[in-house]
Amino acid sequence: MTDKPMRGLVELEELDRVFSALAHRTRRAILLVLHTNGGAMTSGAIANLFTNTWQTTSRHLRLLEEAGLIEVKLQGRERVYQLRADRLDGLVSGWLQRFN
Repeated sequence: MTDKPMRGLVELEELDRVFSALAHRTRRAILLVLHTNGGAMTSGAIANLFTNTWQTTSRHLRLLEEAGLIEVKLQGRERVYQLRADRLDGLVSGWLQRFN
């Protein structure tokens, strides 16, 4: 098997993670909230905007992080979630260009 087909499979797996993360309305809303608030917010600030339990919000954040759409940094005792718009743009734009 050549390197090109393997690279294609890796790209498809990345797209699957991203599109799976984007499939849920709350996760899309989290990305929008991060974007409109300068790209970064604490976990508590994010959780306060939704009616979900903390466990549900935490699961949504974890799935977005696993998809590479956000990253988390510790600032003191708080977790700050940072939007990775460049990754979202790069993956989705690259996928859409295949249809032009």
